[in-house]
Amino acid sequence: MTMTQTYQFPEGFLWGTSTSGPQSEGSIEGDGKGMNNWDYWYSIAPEKFHDGIGPSQTSTFYQHYKEDIGLLKETGQTVFRPSIQWARLIPDGTGKVNEKALAFYRDVFKSIKDIGVKPIVNLYHFDLPYALQEKGGWENKETVYAYEAYARRCFELFGDLVDTWITFNEPIVPVECGYMNDLHYPCKVDPKAAVAVAYHTQLASSLAVKACRDVNASHKISIVLNLTPAYPRSESEEDRKAAHIAELFQTKSFLDPSVLGTYPEDLVEIIRKHELMPEVTSEEIDIIRQHTVDFLGVNYYQPMRVKAPEKHIASDEAFSLDLYFEHYDMPGKKINPHRGWEIYEQGIYDIAMTIRDHYGNIDWLVTENGMGVEGEEKFLKDGVIQDDYRIAFIKDHLIELHKAIEQGANCKGYMLWTFIDCWSWLNAYKNRYGLVSLDLETQERRLKKSGYWFKELSQNNGFSQ
Repeated sequence: MTMTQTYQFPEGFLWGTSTSGPQSEGSIEGDGKGMNNWDYWYSIAPEKFHDGIGPSQTSTFYQHYKEDIGLLKETGQTVFRPSIQWARLIPDGTGKVNEKALAFYRDVFKSIKDIGVKPIVNLYHFDLPYALQEKGGWENKETVYAYEAYARRCFELFGDLVDTWITFNEPIVPVECGYMNDLHYPCKVDPKAAVAVAYHTQLASSLAVKACRDVNASHKISIVLNLTPAYPRSESEEDRKAAHIAELFQTKSFLDPSVLGTYPEDLVEIIRKHELMPEVTSEEIDIIRQHTVDFLGVNYYQPMRVKAPEKHIASDEAFSLDLYFEHYDMPGKKINPHRGWEIYEQGIYDIAMTIRDHYGNIDWLVTENGMGVEGEEKFLKDGVIQDDYRIAFIKDHLIELHKAIEQGANCKGYMLWTFIDCWSWLNAYKNRYGLVSLDLETQERRLKKSGYWFKELSQNNGFSQ
Protein backbone atom coordinates (compact mmCIF):
# COMPACT_ATOMS: atom_id res chain seq x y z
CA MET A 1 0.00 0.00 0.00
CA THR A 2 1.42 3.38 -0.99
CA MET A 3 1.16 6.28 1.41
CA THR A 4 -0.01 9.65 0.13
CA GLN A 5 2.40 12.44 0.92
CA THR A 6 1.13 16.02 1.13
CA TYR A 7 3.42 18.94 0.30
CA GLN A 8 2.05 22.10 1.89
CA PHE A 9 3.80 25.40 1.24
CA PRO A 10 4.14 28.35 3.65
CA GLU A 11 1.26 30.77 4.04
CA GLY A 12 1.46 33.56 1.45
CA PHE A 13 3.61 31.48 -0.93
CA LEU A 14 3.22 32.92 -4.44
CA TRP A 15 2.18 30.83 -7.45
CA GLY A 16 2.52 32.20 -10.96
CA THR A 17 4.37 32.43 -14.24
CA SER A 18 6.94 34.56 -16.03
CA THR A 19 7.09 35.88 -19.56
CA SER A 20 8.90 38.66 -21.41
CA GLY A 21 7.90 41.53 -23.65
CA PRO A 22 10.05 40.51 -26.63
CA GLN A 23 8.72 36.94 -26.46
CA SER A 24 5.04 37.76 -26.05
CA GLU A 25 4.02 41.21 -27.25
CA GLY A 26 4.78 41.15 -30.96
CA SER A 27 4.50 44.40 -32.85
CA ILE A 28 1.88 45.98 -35.07
CA GLU A 29 1.94 48.86 -37.53
CA GLY A 30 1.78 52.21 -35.77
CA ASP A 31 2.51 50.98 -32.23
CA GLY A 32 5.53 53.28 -32.01
CA LYS A 33 7.93 50.56 -30.88
CA GLY A 34 11.57 51.14 -31.79
CA MET A 35 13.77 48.46 -33.28
CA ASN A 36 15.73 46.29 -30.86
CA ASN A 37 18.70 43.99 -31.44
CA TRP A 38 16.40 41.01 -32.19
CA ASP A 39 14.31 42.96 -34.73
CA TYR A 40 17.50 44.06 -36.46
CA TRP A 41 19.05 40.59 -36.49
CA TYR A 42 15.89 39.11 -37.96
CA SER A 43 15.88 41.82 -40.65
CA ILE A 44 19.37 40.79 -41.82
CA ALA A 45 19.37 37.03 -41.08
CA PRO A 46 15.79 35.61 -40.99
CA GLU A 47 17.11 32.18 -41.94
CA LYS A 48 18.59 31.81 -38.44
CA PHE A 49 15.10 31.81 -36.89
CA HIS A 50 13.13 28.54 -36.70
CA ASP A 51 10.46 28.39 -39.44
CA GLY A 52 11.44 31.97 -40.33
CA ILE A 53 9.29 33.32 -37.47
CA GLY A 54 10.69 36.58 -36.16
CA PRO A 55 10.07 38.80 -33.14
CA SER A 56 7.22 40.77 -34.70
CA GLN A 57 5.09 37.60 -34.70
CA THR A 58 5.28 36.64 -31.03
CA SER A 59 2.21 35.56 -29.08
CA THR A 60 0.19 38.76 -29.71
CA PHE A 61 -0.05 39.84 -26.07
CA TYR A 62 -0.08 43.46 -27.30
CA GLN A 63 -3.48 42.88 -28.94
CA HIS A 64 -4.86 40.21 -26.58
CA TYR A 65 -3.58 41.23 -23.14
CA LYS A 66 -7.06 41.60 -21.62
CA GLU A 67 -7.92 38.01 -22.55
CA ASP A 68 -4.48 36.75 -21.51
CA ILE A 69 -4.64 38.45 -18.12
CA GLY A 70 -8.02 36.77 -17.59
CA LEU A 71 -6.23 33.46 -18.14
CA LEU A 72 -3.92 34.25 -15.22
CA LYS A 73 -6.99 34.06 -13.00
CA GLU A 74 -8.23 30.90 -14.71
CA THR A 75 -4.92 29.17 -13.99
CA GLY A 76 -4.90 30.28 -10.33
CA GLN A 77 -1.95 32.64 -10.44
CA THR A 78 -1.21 35.04 -7.59
CA VAL A 79 1.95 36.55 -9.12
CA PHE A 80 2.95 37.36 -12.71
CA ARG A 81 6.27 38.53 -14.12
CA PRO A 82 6.10 40.37 -17.45
CA SER A 83 8.77 42.72 -18.79
CA ILE A 84 8.80 46.21 -20.24
CA GLN A 85 10.44 46.44 -23.66
CA TRP A 86 12.89 49.31 -23.47
CA ALA A 87 12.58 49.92 -27.24
CA ARG A 88 8.78 50.03 -26.98
CA LEU A 89 8.76 52.56 -24.14
CA ILE A 90 11.71 54.69 -25.32
CA PRO A 91 12.15 53.82 -29.02
CA ASP A 92 15.65 55.27 -29.39
CA GLY A 93 16.85 54.01 -26.00
CA THR A 94 17.13 57.58 -24.72
CA GLY A 95 14.86 60.59 -24.89
CA LYS A 96 11.18 60.65 -25.68
CA VAL A 97 8.66 58.20 -24.23
CA ASN A 98 6.25 56.47 -26.65
CA GLU A 99 2.82 57.51 -25.33
CA LYS A 100 1.12 54.42 -26.81
CA ALA A 101 3.55 52.19 -24.90
CA LEU A 102 3.00 54.17 -21.71
CA ALA A 103 -0.78 53.71 -21.97
CA PHE A 104 -0.37 50.01 -22.85
CA TYR A 105 1.92 49.13 -19.94
CA ARG A 106 -0.11 51.15 -17.46
CA ASP A 107 -3.26 49.30 -18.48
CA VAL A 108 -1.47 45.93 -18.37
CA PHE A 109 -0.21 46.49 -14.82
CA LYS A 110 -3.55 47.88 -13.65
CA SER A 111 -5.43 44.94 -15.20
CA ILE A 112 -3.12 42.45 -13.47
CA LYS A 113 -3.65 44.14 -10.11
CA ASP A 114 -7.43 44.40 -10.65
CA ILE A 115 -7.75 40.60 -10.66
CA GLY A 116 -5.73 40.27 -7.45
CA VAL A 117 -2.44 39.18 -9.03
CA LYS A 118 0.87 40.73 -7.94
CA PRO A 119 2.91 42.13 -10.84
CA ILE A 120 6.68 41.78 -10.59
CA VAL A 121 8.04 43.74 -13.52
CA ASN A 122 11.33 43.05 -15.27
CA LEU A 123 13.12 45.92 -17.01
CA TYR A 124 15.33 43.99 -19.42
CA HIS A 125 15.07 40.59 -21.09
CA PHE A 126 17.86 40.43 -23.73
CA ASP A 127 16.29 43.31 -25.72
CA LEU A 128 18.57 46.28 -26.32
CA PRO A 129 17.24 49.21 -28.40
CA TYR A 130 19.10 48.95 -31.71
CA ALA A 131 19.90 52.68 -31.64
CA LEU A 132 22.16 51.89 -28.64
CA GLN A 133 23.53 48.69 -30.19
CA GLU A 134 24.74 50.80 -33.13
CA LYS A 135 26.83 52.83 -30.67
CA GLY A 136 28.53 49.75 -29.26
CA GLY A 137 25.74 48.32 -27.14
CA TRP A 138 26.80 47.02 -23.73
CA GLU A 139 30.47 47.34 -24.66
CA ASN A 140 29.94 51.09 -24.43
CA LYS A 141 29.68 52.48 -20.89
CA GLU A 142 27.19 55.10 -22.18
CA THR A 143 24.63 52.27 -22.42
CA VAL A 144 24.91 51.81 -18.63
CA TYR A 145 23.73 55.39 -18.07
CA ALA A 146 21.04 55.16 -20.76
CA TYR A 147 19.71 52.08 -18.94
CA GLU A 148 19.86 53.84 -15.57
CA ALA A 149 17.77 56.72 -16.99
CA TYR A 150 15.30 54.24 -18.54
CA ALA A 151 14.96 52.35 -15.23
CA ARG A 152 14.41 55.57 -13.30
CA ARG A 153 11.76 56.62 -15.82
CA CYS A 154 9.95 53.29 -15.33
CA PHE A 155 9.96 53.69 -11.53
CA GLU A 156 8.44 57.16 -11.94
CA LEU A 157 5.87 56.22 -14.61
CA PHE A 158 4.64 52.96 -13.09
CA GLY A 159 5.55 53.16 -9.38
CA ASP A 160 1.91 53.70 -8.36
CA LEU A 161 1.03 50.31 -9.94
CA VAL A 162 4.20 48.27 -9.43
CA ASP A 163 6.16 47.96 -6.18
CA THR A 164 8.42 45.00 -7.04
CA TRP A 165 10.98 45.14 -9.82
CA ILE A 166 13.69 43.16 -11.60
CA THR A 167 16.72 44.83 -13.19
CA PHE A 168 17.82 42.09 -15.64
CA ASN A 169 16.80 38.58 -16.58
CA GLU A 170 19.69 36.11 -16.91
CA PRO A 171 22.37 38.74 -17.68
CA ILE A 172 25.01 36.06 -18.22
CA VAL A 173 23.14 34.79 -21.32
CA PRO A 174 23.87 37.74 -23.65
CA VAL A 175 27.48 37.60 -22.43
CA GLU A 176 27.83 33.88 -23.17
CA CYS A 177 25.74 33.81 -26.34
CA GLY A 178 26.62 37.18 -27.89
CA TYR A 179 30.29 37.63 -26.92
CA MET A 180 31.75 34.25 -25.92
CA ASN A 181 29.86 32.41 -28.70
CA ASP A 182 28.10 33.51 -31.87
CA LEU A 183 24.62 32.37 -30.83
CA HIS A 184 22.99 35.79 -30.23
CA TYR A 185 23.52 39.12 -31.96
CA PRO A 186 26.09 40.72 -32.21
CA CYS A 187 27.67 37.22 -32.57
CA LYS A 188 31.06 38.56 -31.60
CA VAL A 189 33.49 36.04 -30.12
CA ASP A 190 35.67 38.37 -28.07
CA PRO A 191 36.46 37.52 -24.41
CA LYS A 192 37.59 41.06 -23.57
CA ALA A 193 34.31 42.47 -24.91
CA ALA A 194 32.45 39.73 -23.00
CA VAL A 195 34.03 40.81 -19.69
CA ALA A 196 33.26 44.49 -20.39
CA VAL A 197 29.64 43.65 -21.26
CA ALA A 198 29.25 41.62 -18.05
CA TYR A 199 30.76 44.36 -15.90
CA HIS A 200 28.70 47.12 -17.54
CA THR A 201 25.51 45.08 -17.08
CA GLN A 202 26.25 44.59 -13.38
CA LEU A 203 26.99 48.28 -12.94
CA ALA A 204 23.71 49.12 -14.71
CA SER A 205 21.82 46.74 -12.41
CA SER A 206 23.37 48.29 -9.29
CA LEU A 207 22.53 51.81 -10.55
CA ALA A 208 18.93 50.70 -11.13
CA VAL A 209 18.77 49.40 -7.53
CA LYS A 210 19.94 52.83 -6.37
CA ALA A 211 17.42 54.62 -8.62
CA CYS A 212 14.57 52.43 -7.34
CA ARG A 213 15.36 53.38 -3.75
CA ASP A 214 15.72 57.05 -4.70
CA VAL A 215 12.29 57.11 -6.33
CA ASN A 216 10.33 54.79 -4.00
CA ALA A 217 12.22 53.77 -0.87
CA SER A 218 9.60 51.16 0.09
CA HIS A 219 9.75 49.27 -3.23
CA LYS A 220 11.68 46.02 -3.64
CA ILE A 221 14.10 45.28 -6.45
CA SER A 222 15.86 42.13 -7.58
CA ILE A 223 17.89 40.57 -10.36
CA VAL A 224 16.95 37.25 -12.00
CA LEU A 225 19.84 34.83 -12.45
CA ASN A 226 19.95 31.41 -14.07
CA LEU A 227 21.84 29.72 -11.25
CA THR A 228 23.03 26.58 -12.98
CA PRO A 229 24.86 24.34 -10.50
CA ALA A 230 28.06 22.83 -11.95
CA TYR A 231 28.55 19.20 -10.94
CA PRO A 232 32.01 17.64 -11.41
CA ARG A 233 32.38 14.35 -13.31
CA SER A 234 34.24 12.90 -10.32
CA GLU A 235 35.57 13.88 -6.91
CA SER A 236 39.09 14.26 -8.34
CA GLU A 237 40.78 17.55 -7.56
CA GLU A 238 40.95 18.42 -11.28
CA ASP A 239 37.25 17.84 -11.92
CA ARG A 240 36.22 19.72 -8.79
CA LYS A 241 38.39 22.66 -9.77
CA ALA A 242 36.78 22.64 -13.24
CA ALA A 243 33.31 22.77 -11.64
CA HIS A 244 34.38 25.59 -9.34
CA ILE A 245 35.64 27.71 -12.25
CA ALA A 246 32.53 26.93 -14.31
CA GLU A 247 30.39 28.29 -11.46
CA LEU A 248 32.61 31.36 -11.09
CA PHE A 249 31.84 32.40 -14.66
CA GLN A 250 28.30 31.10 -15.10
CA THR A 251 26.85 31.84 -11.67
CA LYS A 252 29.00 33.88 -9.34
CA SER A 253 29.95 36.57 -11.87
CA PHE A 254 26.53 38.15 -11.23
CA LEU A 255 25.37 36.44 -8.03
CA ASP A 256 28.22 37.71 -5.84
CA PRO A 257 28.17 41.38 -6.87
CA SER A 258 24.34 41.48 -6.89
CA VAL A 259 23.85 39.93 -3.43
CA LEU A 260 27.17 40.44 -1.63
CA GLY A 261 28.35 43.59 -3.43
CA THR A 262 31.74 42.12 -4.36
CA TYR A 263 33.28 39.96 -7.07
CA PRO A 264 34.92 36.61 -6.20
CA GLU A 265 38.69 37.12 -5.95
CA ASP A 266 39.53 33.98 -7.89
CA LEU A 267 37.32 35.14 -10.80
CA VAL A 268 39.08 38.52 -10.88
CA GLU A 269 42.42 36.73 -10.76
CA ILE A 270 41.65 34.67 -13.89
CA ILE A 271 40.40 37.75 -15.74
CA ARG A 272 43.49 39.72 -14.75
CA LYS A 273 45.81 36.85 -15.70
CA HIS A 274 44.42 36.85 -19.25
CA GLU A 275 44.53 40.66 -19.47
CA LEU A 276 40.76 40.93 -19.87
CA MET A 277 40.11 43.51 -17.14
CA PRO A 278 37.51 46.16 -18.05
CA GLU A 279 37.95 49.83 -17.23
CA VAL A 280 36.79 50.18 -13.64
CA THR A 281 36.64 53.15 -11.29
CA SER A 282 36.58 53.11 -7.48
CA GLU A 283 33.25 55.03 -7.63
CA GLU A 284 31.71 52.22 -9.71
CA ILE A 285 32.97 49.56 -7.31
CA ASP A 286 31.38 51.57 -4.46
CA ILE A 287 28.06 51.70 -6.34
CA ILE A 288 28.11 47.90 -6.73
CA ARG A 289 29.08 47.40 -3.09
CA GLN A 290 26.41 49.73 -1.68
CA HIS A 291 23.42 48.78 -3.86
CA THR A 292 22.77 45.08 -3.50
CA VAL A 293 19.36 43.56 -4.30
CA ASP A 294 16.48 43.14 -1.83
CA PHE A 295 15.71 39.60 -2.97
CA LEU A 296 16.76 37.22 -5.73
CA GLY A 297 14.98 35.66 -8.70
CA VAL A 298 16.27 32.22 -9.67
CA ASN A 299 15.75 30.49 -13.01
CA TYR A 300 16.51 26.78 -13.07
CA TYR A 301 16.06 24.35 -15.94
CA GLN A 302 18.96 21.92 -15.96
CA PRO A 303 22.34 21.35 -14.32
CA MET A 304 25.78 21.80 -15.82
CA ARG A 305 28.01 18.70 -15.82
CA VAL A 306 31.71 19.44 -16.20
CA LYS A 307 35.11 17.79 -16.23
CA ALA A 308 38.71 18.93 -16.26
CA PRO A 309 39.89 19.93 -19.73
CA GLU A 310 41.88 17.40 -21.71
CA LYS A 311 44.66 19.82 -22.63
CA HIS A 312 46.96 21.91 -20.49
CA ILE A 313 47.09 25.69 -20.73
CA ALA A 314 50.02 27.12 -22.62
CA SER A 315 51.06 30.42 -21.10
CA ASP A 316 50.56 32.29 -24.38
CA GLU A 317 47.21 30.71 -25.27
CA ALA A 318 44.27 33.01 -26.02
CA PHE A 319 41.57 32.88 -23.37
CA SER A 320 38.59 30.58 -23.70
CA LEU A 321 36.57 28.78 -21.05
CA ASP A 322 37.62 25.45 -22.61
CA LEU A 323 41.02 26.03 -21.01
CA TYR A 324 39.40 25.60 -17.59
CA PHE A 325 36.52 23.16 -17.99
CA GLU A 326 34.71 21.04 -20.53
CA HIS A 327 31.12 19.89 -20.61
CA TYR A 328 30.60 16.29 -19.58
CA ASP A 329 27.85 14.10 -21.02
CA MET A 330 26.90 12.03 -17.99
CA PRO A 331 25.75 8.50 -18.82
CA GLY A 332 22.31 7.45 -17.57
CA LYS A 333 21.01 10.95 -16.93
CA LYS A 334 17.27 11.64 -16.93
CA ILE A 335 16.29 13.48 -20.11
CA ASN A 336 13.33 15.47 -21.38
CA PRO A 337 12.97 13.42 -24.60
CA HIS A 338 11.08 16.26 -26.34
CA ARG A 339 13.76 18.90 -25.74
CA GLY A 340 17.01 17.03 -25.07
CA TRP A 341 17.70 18.73 -21.75
CA GLU A 342 18.64 16.88 -18.60
CA ILE A 343 16.02 16.81 -15.84
CA TYR A 344 17.68 16.98 -12.43
CA GLU A 345 15.23 18.06 -9.76
CA GLN A 346 17.80 18.04 -6.96
CA GLY A 347 19.47 21.04 -8.59
CA ILE A 348 16.77 23.30 -7.16
CA TYR A 349 17.47 21.98 -3.64
CA ASP A 350 21.22 22.49 -4.09
CA ILE A 351 20.67 26.09 -5.24
CA ALA A 352 18.44 26.71 -2.20
CA MET A 353 21.11 25.41 0.18
CA THR A 354 23.81 27.54 -1.49
CA ILE A 355 21.68 30.67 -1.09
CA ARG A 356 20.88 29.74 2.53
CA ASP A 357 24.47 29.04 3.51
CA HIS A 358 26.56 31.45 1.42
CA TYR A 359 24.31 34.39 0.49
CA GLY A 360 22.84 35.46 3.82
CA ASN A 361 19.70 33.35 3.28
CA ILE A 362 18.30 36.20 1.19
CA ASP A 363 14.61 36.00 0.22
CA TRP A 364 14.21 34.49 -3.24
CA LEU A 365 11.66 33.26 -5.76
CA VAL A 366 11.87 30.58 -8.39
CA THR A 367 11.21 32.92 -11.33
CA GLU A 368 11.52 30.29 -14.07
CA ASN A 369 11.37 26.52 -14.23
CA GLY A 370 9.64 24.61 -16.95
CA MET A 371 9.54 21.95 -19.60
CA GLY A 372 9.70 22.66 -23.32
CA VAL A 373 8.07 20.11 -25.62
CA GLU A 374 8.35 19.93 -29.37
CA GLY A 375 5.34 18.55 -31.25
CA GLU A 376 3.06 18.95 -28.25
CA GLU A 377 -0.06 18.75 -30.45
CA LYS A 378 0.38 14.97 -30.48
CA PHE A 379 -0.87 14.96 -26.86
CA LEU A 380 -4.16 16.66 -27.82
CA LYS A 381 -7.24 14.72 -26.72
CA ASP A 382 -10.83 16.02 -26.58
CA GLY A 383 -9.58 19.55 -27.29
CA VAL A 384 -7.13 19.63 -24.34
CA ILE A 385 -3.39 18.94 -24.42
CA GLN A 386 -2.85 16.17 -21.87
CA ASP A 387 0.53 17.33 -20.59
CA ASP A 388 0.88 14.97 -17.62
CA TYR A 389 4.66 15.07 -18.21
CA ARG A 390 4.63 18.82 -17.35
CA ILE A 391 2.59 18.25 -14.19
CA ALA A 392 5.06 15.53 -13.13
CA PHE A 393 8.02 17.82 -13.92
CA ILE A 394 6.58 20.62 -11.74
CA LYS A 395 5.69 18.26 -8.87
CA ASP A 396 9.14 16.66 -8.85
CA HIS A 397 10.82 20.08 -8.63
CA LEU A 398 8.39 21.28 -5.97
CA ILE A 399 9.18 18.24 -3.80
CA GLU A 400 12.86 19.31 -3.75
CA LEU A 401 11.89 22.94 -3.15
CA HIS A 402 9.58 21.93 -0.28
CA LYS A 403 12.43 19.98 1.33
CA ALA A 404 14.69 23.06 1.06
CA ILE A 405 12.06 25.34 2.62
CA GLU A 406 11.63 22.89 5.51
CA GLN A 407 15.39 23.17 6.00
CA GLY A 408 15.26 26.96 6.25
CA ALA A 409 15.53 28.21 2.66
CA ASN A 410 13.77 31.57 2.24
CA CYS A 411 11.96 30.79 -1.00
CA LYS A 412 8.76 32.86 -1.27
CA GLY A 413 7.21 31.61 -4.50
CA TYR A 414 7.32 29.44 -7.62
CA MET A 415 6.86 30.80 -11.13
CA LEU A 416 6.68 28.58 -14.16
CA TRP A 417 7.98 29.48 -17.60
CA THR A 418 5.45 30.27 -19.00
CA PHE A 419 1.72 30.99 -18.91
CA ILE A 420 1.08 30.76 -22.67
CA ASP A 421 3.15 29.17 -25.43
CA CYS A 422 5.51 31.93 -26.51
CA TRP A 423 8.15 32.73 -29.10
CA SER A 424 11.59 31.67 -27.98
CA TRP A 425 14.40 33.53 -29.73
CA LEU A 426 15.99 31.46 -32.50
CA ASN A 427 13.74 28.48 -31.69
CA ALA A 428 10.56 30.54 -32.28
CA TYR A 429 7.63 28.19 -31.50
CA LYS A 430 9.56 24.92 -31.76
CA ASN A 431 9.28 24.07 -28.05
CA ARG A 432 6.08 24.81 -26.15
CA TYR A 433 6.24 25.71 -22.45
CA GLY A 434 2.82 27.15 -21.60
CA LEU A 435 0.00 26.25 -19.23
CA VAL A 436 -2.12 27.58 -22.10
CA SER A 437 -1.72 26.46 -25.72
CA LEU A 438 -1.64 28.99 -28.53
CA ASP A 439 -2.90 28.19 -32.04
CA LEU A 440 -0.62 30.25 -34.27
CA GLU A 441 -3.14 30.40 -37.11
CA THR A 442 -6.30 31.33 -35.20
CA GLN A 443 -4.64 32.90 -32.12
CA GLU A 444 -7.02 30.76 -30.03
CA ARG A 445 -5.90 30.20 -26.44
CA ARG A 446 -6.82 26.97 -24.63
CA LEU A 447 -5.90 25.73 -21.19
CA LYS A 448 -3.81 22.57 -21.13
CA LYS A 449 -4.35 19.91 -18.47
CA SER A 450 -1.47 21.54 -16.56
CA GLY A 451 -3.35 24.86 -16.58
CA TYR A 452 -6.29 23.31 -14.71
CA TRP A 453 -3.92 21.48 -12.38
CA PHE A 454 -1.91 24.64 -11.62
CA LYS A 455 -5.08 26.34 -10.36
CA GLU A 456 -5.64 23.47 -7.91
CA LEU A 457 -2.01 23.68 -6.82
CA SER A 458 -2.38 27.38 -6.09
CA GLN A 459 -5.75 27.09 -4.36
CA ASN A 460 -4.48 24.27 -2.13
CA ASN A 461 -1.08 25.96 -1.66
CA GLY A 462 0.42 22.55 -2.29
CA PHE A 463 -0.38 19.08 -3.60
CA SER A 464 -0.54 15.44 -2.63
CA GLN A 465 1.38 12.65 -4.29
